[in-house]
Amino acid sequence: MARPKRCRRICTEPDFDAFTPAGIPCAETVTLTLEEYETIRLIDLENCTHQQCAQQMDISRTTVTELYEKARYKIADSLIGGKRLVISGGDYRLCDGSAAFCCHKRCRENPADNGSSDALLALQSKGESTMRIAVTYENGAVFQHFGHTEEFKIYDIEDGKILKSEIVDTQGQGHGALADFLSSAKVDALICGGIGGGAQQALKNAAIELYGGVRGMADDAVEALLDGKLVPIENPTCAGHDHGHGEGHSCGNHGNGHEHTCGGHGGSCGSH
Repeated sequence: MARPKRCRRICTEPDFDAFTPAGIPCAETVTLTLEEYETIRLIDLENCTHQQCAQQMDISRTTVTELYEKARYKIADSLIGGKRLVISGGDYRLCDGSAAFCCHKRCRENPADNGSSDALLALQSKGESTMRIAVTYENGAVFQHFGHTEEFKIYDIEDGKILKSEIVDTQGQGHGALADFLSSAKVDALICGGIGGGAQQALKNAAIELYGGVRGMADDAVEALLDGKLVPIENPTCAGHDHGHGEGHSCGNHGNGHEHTCGGHGGSCGSH
């Protein structure tokens, strides 16, 4: 799944933005972009790893490495060649203190000061190469009725591995409003049990890929998706969806006989 390019997040603009060799006429200037400067600050001054730097800047580790190498070359060129060093420009945005990986040190606004504790707000930032998967969630398992979901478990995936996960309350929202909730959380794919046609269309409009008719543990379902064993099911609605659910009702794709089963007892995720 292709990812659009995102502006690199930096804590703040530098206090000093130009350095000139003393007593030497400078015919040339080297320009260090602000995102290149930020990698130097985080890695060389704050002793962050490339992964930590990537999380804080909301970019991939590969991008961090590219920026860092460019920055070190430019600094060396300035020092050895006696060139004026200017820190200016770039493709960046200033951190407002709401990001999940915010350092809460130099940012323009700390969430502790503005009273924001909304988990959804923290979710709204993710790396440019990160895939975000949501699972309808209840007691560790895939919840079987999308419209009544009280919690989602959100997984951030990078390089085919789970980077982090957290459980987010839906704040009482249901059915079509949940699609807006997931879109606001920048979710790329949803794993669920049964789901109505209206909600399916809302997810499609939000460009969220749907993996429905899934049973079993949420973690197993995500691992199955990453392993390529989980495929989208067309129209994974509950039988009698518009008429309510009686006790023991099973949500799956009853129309075509397909259902995903995920579990830790030798079961597998796939189209059966």
